[in-house]
Amino acid sequence: MKKINLKLYAFALLLSIGFVSCTDLEIEETDSIITEGFQGLADTNSAVDELYNRVRGQMENQGNRHSFMEVTTDAAIVPTRGTDWGDNGQWSSLHQHLWTPEHPFVIGTWDEWNGNQLIASQILDSRSNPTPQNIGDATFLRALSMWTILDFYGQVPFRDVTLPSRSIPEILTGQAAYDFIISDIDTAISNLPTIAAGGDEANGRAGKAAARFLKAKLLLNKHIYLGGSPDAGDMAQVISLVDEIAGEGYELQEGYFDLFRESADNETIWHLASSTGNVIFNGLHYNSLTQGGGGWNGFATLAEYYDLFEGDTDSNRMEVDFTLLDGQEERRGGVPPSGDGDLEDSQVGNGFLIGQQYDFDGTPLQDRAGAPLTFKRDFLDGDGAPNIINNDETTGIRVIKYNPRYGAFTGHKIIFRYADAHLMKAEAMMRSGGDPTAMVNELRVLRKASPLGSVSEQDLLDERGRELYAEAWRRNDLIRFGQYTRDWLFKAPGSVGNDTFKLFPIPSAQLLANPNLVQNPGY
Repeated sequence: MKKINLKLYAFALLLSIGFVSCTDLEIEETDSIITEGFQGLADTNSAVDELYNRVRGQMENQGNRHSFMEVTTDAAIVPTRGTDWGDNGQWSSLHQHLWTPEHPFVIGTWDEWNGNQLIASQILDSRSNPTPQNIGDATFLRALSMWTILDFYGQVPFRDVTLPSRSIPEILTGQAAYDFIISDIDTAISNLPTIAAGGDEANGRAGKAAARFLKAKLLLNKHIYLGGSPDAGDMAQVISLVDEIAGEGYELQEGYFDLFRESADNETIWHLASSTGNVIFNGLHYNSLTQGGGGWNGFATLAEYYDLFEGDTDSNRMEVDFTLLDGQEERRGGVPPSGDGDLEDSQVGNGFLIGQQYDFDGTPLQDRAGAPLTFKRDFLDGDGAPNIINNDETTGIRVIKYNPRYGAFTGHKIIFRYADAHLMKAEAMMRSGGDPTAMVNELRVLRKASPLGSVSEQDLLDERGRELYAEAWRRNDLIRFGQYTRDWLFKAPGSVGNDTFKLFPIPSAQLLANPNLVQNPGY
């Protein structure tokens, strides 16, 4: 006790000496505690490169944004197989709509896409001397990032880089957020170059067509953010924007799975050099690729989603030359009986993989326990009961859109595609009193599916599901068509019909850091 007191006395004495000796308490400009805040970027071009690289990495991640768009819907599920993919329930809770403000993807998505906004704003600051190209790129990526936050969280923090760095970001919601994002998109359209279909888009940078696509997407979803119903004038703008995109040469293209190869095509509006490895391997079995390593045996789809497609519900076969054998439409793909000698390294099929899987030489594959590697419609636990946990290695239909036979981890991931724009135009026609049947059938015939006699709102949602699966649009579509809260396999009973889950919660740490934020209802 005496030693402690002596130390306290000594410390007090030192403090008193300090106060006596420091008679000049005026803060000088050279003091390190004083900062001038943001003063502009020295190399704006490098900052634009950094921003694109950040977005590229975010788009290739199977968690965060991608999992929000896919795993929280009927299109994707990540069951627990033994101890694999348990991860403290972070995957199953998404599909069941049981996430919390502490979920790692709730935090990660918020941090990533809000971080993009700050960099973009620094690029756009006049003190950074941005070029028109810099302005186009930065406003496009800032609009994309802020829209992502608006769509997921309903509240968009905006940090004004002209204010001191200690300033708390203001929060944009509703009309203010929407108007800010649309203004950015219009600026991007004015400053980005025109990139003809199949042209310089190969460098992964956005052109006017990508900005027009993004604006059409915002207009189509406007009533979700502002309330009310779709406005006829907004729908007319969507149609006009898609027509302008088509005027640059973008169009529907034959050969569905060829679109997801590295070569340029006339349908891809914007892609990034994001690795496709996650979306290739996250669903394949450990033994699926004997020619160069296996998969991670996680992601699958629900049988009800697979059943949206034409064809035999229990079989999805095709020949080695990709001739389809079970009456399925082209987009459902198929499972070949072996590899193709002209295409080395993989025998994996396209689209939806169900039933027996085969080795490159035609040998039926087995799982790690020696049982036939047959992907199944149902998710059953060790007792044979439907369950999202305790599954074996073969449950669930697997999905392949980017095929490993054309290069594992190939850096060419499609973000915006003209088929989506085509269906947005059809939807805008329907929502303004027109008939979308001819437009939908134009796409269906190209994809070798039977034409529809008429197209209802449900038909249009289903068509979007068939065309755009695994491309991170399903949540957005289900919300716009009023079906995100409906029941599906393994959704928690308390989440069915619960509007709480149309938005994700604000991370708890952010609520403490910014008193302008308000937690979303229900959390």
